[in-house]
Amino acid sequence: MHLKRFLTSIVAFPILALLIIKGSPFLFSVFIGLVSLIALWEYFRIVFHDQPKMIFSPIPLWGGLTGLLMIGAAFHNSFQWIAGALIINFLLAAMLSMPTYKKYPRVLSVVEKQVQGVMYIPLALSMIVLLRNGTDGVAWIFFILFTVFAGDVGAFYTGKFFGRHKLSPAISPGKTIEGSLGGMVFCMIVGYIFMRLFLPHLNSPLIFIFFVVINVSAQAGDLFESELKRAGNIKDSGNILPGHGGMLDRIDALLFAAPMAYMFKTFLLAGG
Repeated sequence: MHLKRFLTSIVAFPILALLIIKGSPFLFSVFIGLVSLIALWEYFRIVFHDQPKMIFSPIPLWGGLTGLLMIGAAFHNSFQWIAGALIINFLLAAMLSMPTYKKYPRVLSVVEKQVQGVMYIPLALSMIVLLRNGTDGVAWIFFILFTVFAGDVGAFYTGKFFGRHKLSPAISPGKTIEGSLGGMVFCMIVGYIFMRLFLPHLNSPLIFIFFVVINVSAQAGDLFESELKRAGNIKDSGNILPGHGGMLDRIDALLFAAPMAYMFKTFLLAGG
């Protein structure tokens, strides 16, 4: 498992880094769109584990298309169209449920799960596209990746050596409060070093609040996906990445952290 994880990492990371640094905004958006489709597919497999035929029904399929529309809107830097796509998605999903309600009353739960999935995955990923297309976009993408990754690694090793008190035993028995705090410290250290090297103009006194918010959001994203998998009685969201599980397993923390990063950057650019 560890060898597979290592081999996957040494192949995937240089490709991802090259795409972020050298890839055109269009190519980066296409990549994020592909990630969105894969992660949304895995999400639907989890939430419809007891209704597998629903994955290919019109409501989830429309959710996948909406996700691509949102990524496309982000490519054009149109937050308004992202919001519009989100609203239209709910309206159309609701209307698609009506003809089948009499024969299948549980169709309302399909609408709920689809709307949650679209907000959970493509909406969050569209924030990454907006970050990449904005001022210092490449640096900001690496900024969020490094801080989230540092928090994850810090939490793992701090928890492994010093963990005593369970953070959320019902959802993820292996996570500890000590690990959570250690992850936050690692996030702050790595984030501050990265900021001084690549984003030195970020001299806002709120930067450490940003690190706390990013780390708490990332940990919440990790726990939320664990909660989904526990409810679906599965270990990994998929197997697309050998040794790493599924796509959703790899981006769960980022899905909660990226919107926070986008809002913080927008706040700073507005003179906050």
